[in-house]
Amino acid sequence: MIAKTFFGLEEVLAEELKNIGADNIEPISRAVSFEGDLSTMYKANYLCYTAIRILKPIATFTVGNEDDLYNQIKKIVWWDYMDVNQTLAIDAVLSYSQITHSKFAALKSKDALVDAFRDKFGERPSVDPITPDLRINIHIFRENCTVSIDSSGSSLHKRGYRVAVDKAPINEVLAAGLIKLSGWDGSTHLIDPMCGSGTILIEAALQAFGIAAGYYRKDFGFKHWKDFDAELWKKIQDDALDNQKDFEHRIIGSDRSYKAINIAEENLKSAKLHKDIELRKSTLEDLTFPISEGVMITNPPYDERLDEEDIKGLYQMIGDQMKQKFQGFNAWILSGNLEVLKFVGLRPSRKIIMYNGAIECRFAKFEIYGGSKKGKYMNKDKSPE
Repeated sequence: MIAKTFFGLEEVLAEELKNIGADNIEPISRAVSFEGDLSTMYKANYLCYTAIRILKPIATFTVGNEDDLYNQIKKIVWWDYMDVNQTLAIDAVLSYSQITHSKFAALKSKDALVDAFRDKFGERPSVDPITPDLRINIHIFRENCTVSIDSSGSSLHKRGYRVAVDKAPINEVLAAGLIKLSGWDGSTHLIDPMCGSGTILIEAALQAFGIAAGYYRKDFGFKHWKDFDAELWKKIQDDALDNQKDFEHRIIGSDRSYKAINIAEENLKSAKLHKDIELRKSTLEDLTFPISEGVMITNPPYDERLDEEDIKGLYQMIGDQMKQKFQGFNAWILSGNLEVLKFVGLRPSRKIIMYNGAIECRFAKFEIYGGSKKGKYMNKDKSPE
């Protein structure tokens, strides 16, 4: 199987797959390949916080043109995977292929599949691009084609708890990955002082309480497969519920925007975490909190319409407040502006290359010391990547 993820989270996802019992785990670019049985596939979808999709390859072959693709797709015994009265959708991804248009490749593959059904049964399945019973992935690299069925259905970042969003919310899978990269394991407090819709806070709480990543989801692609094992699926859900745990520390979020805080409150209530996560309407300058150590993780607002002085001032303010209020913390900042981190005025002890969609980012760690160690975080030198 192939588990898709964000660039920079491959090793994190590989560790998650190891923890659920997957075999022959191999990180690749933006994905991890692994082996396992039906239980492993269900667990990968339900328990892995940093997986976007879990694909199950069913055929590999070489293609030189669209006719080759049509003929090879038509050879697959599709009625092993779906009934004629079910719906399908096909996505295609092409790299260095003689077939140059992904939508054309998907259309050609669809034609081959429905023609195979029509030849066999005299009727054909329908296409549903939104909520298909079977989602199919065609991946062509040069002349090598892999056909996979998507066991996730909709992307796994759609956890099911988010009922409202503020502008440019962080992806849930990316937020979960940032928390894992930070090393936070629930053994101390966590703060996001610019929390927006509350996604980092909720993802932290899921991990801290051991709540399954897919706990709130109503549907997964594999539930529509012909070999769906309802008894096995219920056991995995029940076991995950039994493995939930207590969390004794505090998760605190704040934002200067009333709208953002109201949205975050809606999402917390949807996730039934409103009693476990503290929210405050406050600017970072005015923020006070009754804890003296922990981890800060935040994704500061970034708007391309802001001019250089606005961005510089924002990051200078963040740095000033970190020095004053976050001594004893490990502070992590995700920024899609590769130049502005230097305005924080602190020396990052680590910088991780990440991608938020198509935007190249840096996830930077600042160890905030107090007292005589203060000089250690002042930075005039360029930090290594």
